[in-house]
Order: sequence, then C-alpha cells, then structure tokens
Amino acid sequence: MSDLFASAEPPPAPDPASGAVSARPLADRLRPQSLAEVVGQEHLTGEGGALTRLLRGRSLGSLIFWGPPGTGKTTVARLLAQGTDLHFEQISAIFSGVPDLRKVFEAARRRRASGQATLLFVDEIHRFNRAQLDAFLPVMEDGTVTLVGATTENPSFELNAALLSRARVLLFRALDPGAIARLLVRAEALTGQALPLTEEARGVLVRMADGDGRAALTLAEEVWRSAGPAEILDAEALQAIVQRRAPIYDKAQEGHYNLISALHKTVRGSDPDAALYYLCRMLDAGEDRLFIARRLVRMAVEDIGLADPQALVVANAAKDAFDFLGSPEGELALAQAAIYLACAPKSNAVYEAYKAATRLAKEAGSLAPPRTILNAPTKLMKRIGYGEGYRYDHDEPDAFSGQDYWPDALGRQHLYRPTGRGYETRLAERLDRWEALRKERRGEG
Repeated sequence: MSDLFASAEPPPAPDPASGAVSARPLADRLRPQSLAEVVGQEHLTGEGGALTRLLRGRSLGSLIFWGPPGTGKTTVARLLAQGTDLHFEQISAIFSGVPDLRKVFEAARRRRASGQATLLFVDEIHRFNRAQLDAFLPVMEDGTVTLVGATTENPSFELNAALLSRARVLLFRALDPGAIARLLVRAEALTGQALPLTEEARGVLVRMADGDGRAALTLAEEVWRSAGPAEILDAEALQAIVQRRAPIYDKAQEGHYNLISALHKTVRGSDPDAALYYLCRMLDAGEDRLFIARRLVRMAVEDIGLADPQALVVANAAKDAFDFLGSPEGELALAQAAIYLACAPKSNAVYEAYKAATRLAKEAGSLAPPRTILNAPTKLMKRIGYGEGYRYDHDEPDAFSGQDYWPDALGRQHLYRPTGRGYETRLAERLDRWEALRKERRGEG
C-alpha cells in the first residue's frame, strides 16, 4: 500500500497557467524528504522526539509503528533507512507469505555479508498469522534485518508477545485539523493554484479527511479536477462533488470498541451531549443498532441500577421501539434513551453487590441454606427439621419477621449497599429500618 510520506524525488510542479495535472498523485509529489517535513507527528519527529533521537544516534532497533492510515508511517521508515544508511526493503503482509519472507531474509543475509544492513518495512504487519510473525524472530535477533512494522490495529491484541518483546512500539497520531490545513497549503504551493473553496468548504474538506493526510490530498485533487474555470465551491457543492468519505470505523476492530467505550463512559459521567455525539458517531459509521440498544440496557443496570429503576424500562423500550420502527425512525428512540440514561441519577450498588455475591458464592462452596427456610414435602424431611420454626412474614408486624436466612458457616452478609442517590435513598431508609427491626426482634438491640 502506498503511503503519503514515502520518499521520492518530487518532479516539477504542474504549470499553474495551464492547470495541467501530473500523472503522479498529489500525495506522492508531496512526500517529505526529511523528518522535519513530516506533519502531525511532532511528538516523534520534533526536537527531542523519539525518532529524532534515533536518527541523531544513527542506531535503530526494531520498531512497530501503530497509527491510522495516512499518518506517515511508510515515509518515516524510509527516512530512517536513509538517515542510517540502511538498505530499505518493503513488503506488505497482505500479499506476502512465508516463501516471500525467506527470499527477503536470504537477500538481507547476502547484503549483510557484503557490509550492507537492511531495514525491512512490513506494511499491515498485523495481517500475518502467529507462525509468520515467529519467522521474524531469528532474523531480528541475529541482526539480519532491522524490522519496522506498520499497523493500524492495536499491537497488544494483533501481534504476539515474542515479537513485541523485541520491538519498540511508537504511536502515530491521526492528523489534527491544523496539520491537514498545512498539507493543503503545501499542495497549493506545489501546484501554484489555490483550492477553489470558500472558507467554510475548506473546513469541511479538512473534516472529511478524518485525520488522514493522504485522503486530504486526494480530496483536494478531486476539487481541482471538478471545479470549473473561476468557480468557487461552497460546502454543499463540495459534498456533491467528492461525496462523503466513510468514517474510519471497523466494527470488528478497535474503533468499534473505542466508540462504545466512549458512549458508555459519557453516559456514566452524566454528559448527555457527549453521549449523543458518540451515539451518532456509531450510527453514522453503520454500527448494528441492536448492539447499541443492548449496550444501553447494560448501562441502565450497571451504572444507574436502582437509583432510577425506570432507566431499565426506558432502555428496553428504546430497543423495542427500534425493533418495531426500524431505521432511521427507530434511531430517535436510541437517542432518547441515551439522553435519559446520561441524565439519570447514578448508582453501581447493584453491580457491586452482584459481583460480591458471585465471588462469595464461588469461594464459599456448596453451603446448605438453614433448614428453617427449606420446604418439607415428605414426612422424613419434616422429621429432620426442614421448615421447622419458619415464620411467614406476611403474618408478622410490618410484614417482617427478621429471621436468619444465611448458611450457618457464613452468618449474615451485607452485599447490597444503596448509595443514597435517587430512588436508592428510599431503599437505604427501608433497609436501615429492617435492620433495626431485625435486631429488635432477635433481642440484639
């Protein structure tokens, strides 16, 4: 896969007067020739950045570049090879297998024997399976290659531990609007032509790029190709020409989990505006609506619980409404539920009580309940004490007997502790009253 910033000698710029367009893509013609020209990765390429230090020391170890598309991973690898006099070899995990790797490794061994070291750049390295990744280990250890792998996926999940222990992971960031804007200025300088866009449309183009420098330059090329003589495009015309670029979002990968995590935490943090924003991000990216509905139900029971019992009702109703209406009408019900949950009082008391009870059930083993509360359907069971002394709570004052229900080996446990927020204020008062009655009727008070 080509990259925005792979090194190459830039050809002469097109003639601004004729408007001629070079056969080479604009992204290819704008590739930096030094780390200082790479935009948006100043934490790596600036003074004191990790990559700057590596070049200054002219000594590289194996690296993993993790970041979104169009952020300069391939270019930086080329620049590192140039700056340390290493032979640059590039392969893609999409098109390569173990036989290809053997050929690359053998060529690297021959170069090393002649005094030339190799930087092997592996694009989409996460596409290799575990066996293929293991093939890199011996050649990394014996210095046959310096490996630089590029991945858009979280290395913690996609690469094996053995490889990660031998490589340093560097994070490439999506380009912020300022970095995209600087790329567009460079493109205008190279072509000698201003983008025929209003200020509003220019901002829309920057947002359409979604942090991808290559995409920004590709969109800019589309604008130059499509605009008529002296035509200035507004935001609506821009969107009609280039259409809308799909958000970077893979429902099977990290972006999916990042956005649902953001939605969950904004609901928990009682920010309805942020919750609605992340909900719409997921809807816009094509997320399964029922997956969102299920997660809203989970939020209702995990983060609100009995502070507002209606939250679960609302979340379930939103799921049913979407099931009934379908898209796009039913999506409004999901939005309503997200806002309701974000505004509701919060309590994780049920969640914590459930975890504590689960832990206790596993640790305590198969303890028998007190015989008092066991049914006695046979004479034998009655004879050995099943149900003996049981008090029917509805016959007691306040419909409360205060008897003991816990296994003898455990004694009374307190797992559910209301927070005193929302409806749980009433529950806390009720439990306090029952506890006082329990002690009174057992003569403990």
